[in-house]
Amino acid sequence: MEPILIYGFPLGSSMGLVAALEWLRQPYRLCRVDMLGEMREPSYARINPRHETPAFVTDQGRVLTENMAIASWLAARDTERRISFDPLSPQADRMRQLMAYVNTGFTAAFSPLWAALEMQTPNPAMQSALRQWGRDNVVRRHDRLEELVGDAPFLLGDHPTLADGLLIGVARWLDFHAVADRDRWPKLSALRARLEADPAVIYATALESGESSPAGSGACTGHVALAEVIERYGTPRP
Repeated sequence: MEPILIYGFPLGSSMGLVAALEWLRQPYRLCRVDMLGEMREPSYARINPRHETPAFVTDQGRVLTENMAIASWLAARDTERRISFDPLSPQADRMRQLMAYVNTGFTAAFSPLWAALEMQTPNPAMQSALRQWGRDNVVRRHDRLEELVGDAPFLLGDHPTLADGLLIGVARWLDFHAVADRDRWPKLSALRARLEADPAVIYATALESGESSPAGSGACTGHVALAEVIERYGTPRP
């Protein structure tokens, strides 16, 4: 069977994994999940008890969660090295370093901003404090990533890799939360522009937006309904 990526909308970090699957060009399927609705339903816990996306059903029917675990699974099967490197090479070490930074500190910096936005019972004073804390964190993390970005077109050379996929799924949150002008970080801004113009990212963004038939690479063999994924691959109910 083809693996299935369970990706979230709106503005899910999983958008970048859809792009990575397009770059990989191996058959896969998708399952689109409303993070403000379906993902919060009790039944979704059978896929991920933490009620988060992304999740990934492997070609053996096992469910993986967490971006880094899914990226590692893809890298291990990237025999043509389209989105990764020889696992013992310096480039692979560098890729894992950048992915770890994006997946931890860079992504986590936005957490206070999301917490303020999604607060069930409004608390203006707390929300204001969360927003200020979040903005400060995001700016600092962007400063650090700007220092890590080299002079190549993409994070690790002349073509995008898994590291670029993880980055582009999250980097757009800077604009959504109106933290700062992206041009404050020239290298990151130029990298984002190149990724946003990439056909795989355009395809992934169109799918996330709900477009019914955007043009992709042909690697995606179709969508699967969430109910079917839960029934076939979710942890059985107690």
